[in-house]
Amino acid sequence: MKLTSKTTIGEIVADDFKTAAVFTKFHIDFCCKGHRTIEEVCKKRDIEESALIEHIEKARNSSANQSFDYKSWSADMIADYITKTHHRYVEEKSPVILEYLNKLCGVHGAIHPELHEIHTIFSKTYLDLTAHMKREELVVFPFIKKMKIAHSKGQELETPPFLSIENPITTLKEDHITEGQRFKRIVALTNNYTPPLDSCNTYKVAFLMLEEFDKDLKKHIHLENNILFPKAIELEKTFEKVS
Repeated sequence: MKLTSKTTIGEIVADDFKTAAVFTKFHIDFCCKGHRTIEEVCKKRDIEESALIEHIEKARNSSANQSFDYKSWSADMIADYITKTHHRYVEEKSPVILEYLNKLCGVHGAIHPELHEIHTIFSKTYLDLTAHMKREELVVFPFIKKMKIAHSKGQELETPPFLSIENPITTLKEDHITEGQRFKRIVALTNNYTPPLDSCNTYKVAFLMLEEFDKDLKKHIHLENNILFPKAIELEKTFEKVS
């Protein structure tokens, strides 16, 4: 991919996920706001376009931390990967993080009242992501797989109850924006996941787990917003709807 000022952040990360580290370094949202161009984010962050492009090219040419070529995968394969990798991660890690936050609020909440807000925010994230993932696993992802099978067999595709895959995708992307905003608040409340100097091990582990969760969620959202959803929409366009 040749980079220009009009290339979008989402396209760049979709082409090579190693570039995600560059955007994270410059505090550029590549998942929920991946539709923005290099020109737009550079103006927003007061960054020289040439400098950002240089960092991106350096990351793309690096042999370290090679990731899967998700862009080459089929839509149903990506949906299956997201379910088995990122959905399972949320299900397994969230209760553990909440347990740590509960302990912190009980022991340190009086001195660090921000812990209560962090707990409240993450509790909402867990509940909302659980419902969000169920909608994907029970409705959206099965339809994507159904489209893939019909396409490979040259079959017609009946119009789904939601009329077009773009309708639930719009709602899912709105959910992603909400989660992005929540974690920006958590980042601020935790001073970028930096525990107090005199903090106990529980404090340190809780913040490390929150930071890891944040990173995984960014990749999770990126895979959906910038790769899976566009593939699903394009796949749907190959069918002539029948009633």
